Amino acid sequence: MILKRIAQLAGARTLFNGSFSALARPPPNYEGHIPLNPPERAILAIGNLIATLGETTATPYFIYRLRDVMLSSPTGRRILRDRPRITSKTLDMDQLRKLPDGTVGREYAAWLDKEGVSPDTRSQVRYIDDPECAYVMQRYRECHDFYHALTGLPVIVEGEIALKAFEFANTLIPMTGLSMFAAVRLKRGEQKRILTTYFPWAVRNGLLSKEVINIYWEEELETSVEALRERIGLEKPPDLRKIRKEERARKKAEIAARETLGPS
Repeated sequence: MILKRIAQLAGARTLFNGSFSALARPPPNYEGHIPLNPPERAILAIGNLIATLGETTATPYFIYRLRDVMLSSPTGRRILRDRPRITSKTLDMDQLRKLPDGTVGREYAAWLDKEGVSPDTRSQVRYIDDPECAYVMQRYRECHDFYHALTGLPVIVEGEIALKAFEFANTLIPMTGLSMFAAVRLKRGEQKRILTTYFPWAVRNGLLSKEVINIYWEEELETSVEALRERIGLEKPPDLRKIRKEERARKKAEIAARETLGPS
């Protein structure tokens, strides 16, 4: 009885009475939906599964806030009405590769090719109960590679942390903020760069630019990336690949110089 009372106080009474257990769940609200009770949601959040963590920590407040951001925008409302999906079936990748350099579609396709990924790598949302909010999370996931193309940040740990910091400031999805703590894994020079250059850029641009969730990417494929950044008020970050390349060249030159001088 004591254990049951503790579980009830934690909002988990349904695990004992069976009204919302794994054996007696309410019907799903959309295809692929898995309803969760509070203890199950907490357990999945504790488990270090990135996609699941994003869903469980975004509910209930943050994903509704992001949905309301879309509802406040004419373009966002159209996206919610149309519910487009970003997949290899909905995008003609061969056609995107033929677009002029500097266009959103060309840069997006080039980005996917360069990093060896496809539009189909994003997990299906399963643990958000509201169908419209579930779509908002799915849309956010599927647009992630467009954010890379828009900012030019590479798919390396340092670039992903910088982009997640921008996404957190722009969307307030908790998982993106938690991802920023991965900076502790970086080398000392990388940590200094992320703290002094990319985090300030991310916070400033995430807060001041328009919400990227309201970009109807399918309608912007022939738009120049530069024009789109200007329209939403986004400053392009310093070229991280170039900075890293220059840093490696500098270190290599220093080593060569020391070897030339020989032991003192």
